[in-house]
Amino acid sequence: MVNKKDSEYGVIAALLLQAGMVSENQLNHADRIRQKLATSTPLLNVLKERGDVTDEMVRKALMGTGSNIRIGELLVELGHISGDDLNAAFRIQQEQEKELRLGEILIKHNFIDEKLFNRILSIQLGFPLVDVNMSLVDKNLAGRVPMKILLEHQFIPLKTTEKAVLVAFADPLDKKSLESAKKFFGGTIAPAISEKKALNDTLHLLANLLAGKTIDVDSKTVVGIVNAMILAAIKENCSDIHIEPMSDRLHVRFREDGILRHYKDFPKDIIPPLTSRMKIMCEVDISEKRRHQGGRILFAYEEGAVDIRASFYVTVHGEKIVLRLLSQKRELLDIHTMGMAPKMLAKFLEEAVYPPSGVLLVTGPTGSGKTSTVYSCINHIKNPQISIITAEEPVEYFIDGIAQCSIDPSINVTFEETLRHIVRQDPDVIVIGEIRDQVSAEMAVQAALTGHKVLSTFHTEDSIGGLIRLLNMDIAPFLISSTVVSVLAQRLLRRVCPACAVETRLTPVQLQRLGVSAKDVMGAQFRKGRGCTACKQTGYKGRVGVFEVLVLNELVRNAILEQKTSYEIRQISIEHAGLVTLLEDGLLKAAAGITTVEEVLRSLPRLSNPRPLLELRRLAGE
Repeated sequence: MVNKKDSEYGVIAALLLQAGMVSENQLNHADRIRQKLATSTPLLNVLKERGDVTDEMVRKALMGTGSNIRIGELLVELGHISGDDLNAAFRIQQEQEKELRLGEILIKHNFIDEKLFNRILSIQLGFPLVDVNMSLVDKNLAGRVPMKILLEHQFIPLKTTEKAVLVAFADPLDKKSLESAKKFFGGTIAPAISEKKALNDTLHLLANLLAGKTIDVDSKTVVGIVNAMILAAIKENCSDIHIEPMSDRLHVRFREDGILRHYKDFPKDIIPPLTSRMKIMCEVDISEKRRHQGGRILFAYEEGAVDIRASFYVTVHGEKIVLRLLSQKRELLDIHTMGMAPKMLAKFLEEAVYPPSGVLLVTGPTGSGKTSTVYSCINHIKNPQISIITAEEPVEYFIDGIAQCSIDPSINVTFEETLRHIVRQDPDVIVIGEIRDQVSAEMAVQAALTGHKVLSTFHTEDSIGGLIRLLNMDIAPFLISSTVVSVLAQRLLRRVCPACAVETRLTPVQLQRLGVSAKDVMGAQFRKGRGCTACKQTGYKGRVGVFEVLVLNELVRNAILEQKTSYEIRQISIEHAGLVTLLEDGLLKAAAGITTVEEVLRSLPRLSNPRPLLELRRLAGE
């Protein structure tokens, strides 16, 4: 049966069918969808986007059948590289680099990202994939091995279980590394796969820690208090620290999951020395107390480094300091795991991300995840055949294979100057960190007119607001209509804590505020968190994206040319462009028990009443 289906669906799909993980009806349905797509897409990708198949199911199917499918074939069938890419890698191996493995060649020559390759390798081998950092390392076990051995063979011990020692390897297929680990940790080890750079960084941090190089943390000195405050914020995954002088005390709050919460209060007399300490760390003028200032700190600690942006704002009680924490190891999200509904994601990829030219705007307020979305798109389309260049303030994600420029007005590296030079660099894709004025808006439009793909972020309330703001910047309507291919608006809502979630029903007041009737939300499974230690009694843990994808069709373009009102453009988009509004996507996620109605009402604009849940599920493909 498998052999019969191999040629029709592919080896992995046939294995899933044989294992009973998918049905033939599901395969046939996915195949029909694949044939209708504009671009060639592997069947397995369609099954994954529909939610019929997961990586874990593929892993179980491969392990359960003892299939010896090779990594190159697996990558092709999963759609991560093409058959031509695989053949090119084989030619490079045979003609130039015989000593390298196929995987090393694919990564070295940018056929595939290392993180993605490791994920597929973990599926093939059945080894866990670990994002190594110091918090995971067993320091006692690591202390048994000379640092020279750990660095030479690229492995690090994570934990001891009843059966084996879990050891992370940069290359779990390297026999010398495996033998060395067995020698120091006993005969039974459980290999895990780690990204080489992350493992290397952790090994160097471990070397510093074992050598006694630590930072001062105490409650008596200003240096110790500042260090303890930043480390506490890092440990609790906070995005910002607010240090606010008041008439009788210094008030410190952390922003976690988008919400500010109290951290500590300090005596009033600590305000001047703490402010001076912060200014020294930022290398700004300590004597200046009458003007607002800004700076940055690269805060290195035992488990990594954090890039901190500092803002000093003069108030009547002293200078308020806000620190924004940008981790140096921020994890790039896979565009398929961001939380977009299946139909919304398919439309966004096909009509906004894949087209070779035009402007793609991602809009939303500060802290709504715009930059993460832009880089997910970039990471998705990145390949050795295209040139990608960026202008950002600051660079928040570091990606090998693309040219990233960090704006620094202090040395005249401005957006205007940088954008003028970008087009001379022969790019295929241009990323502008943010469209902030008429100059950057005009540059984005002009670059798109000359055949470039332009991705940027924008501060607007919703997708239609992005178009209206461009008009307000005096960009000609015909330029907007002919260059903007899509506007994606987004927000981040807090997730219901899974540890204390309970089912709930909407109150009449909530129904009224949402603008729906009880009949409109039939079949919904609303939930809320009661509060527990896991979520610090808030009922929420983590965040989820809510999206509004506007893909401009002819009717929307004509509405822009005719300079219709935002209400008229929104109605045309809803009726003719398949627009699902932010409020409607939030309602879908609340109805699935992912977030709460309170979060939807707190964070999302209600510019029109949402449609019934049944219709929204059909539009979103859920």
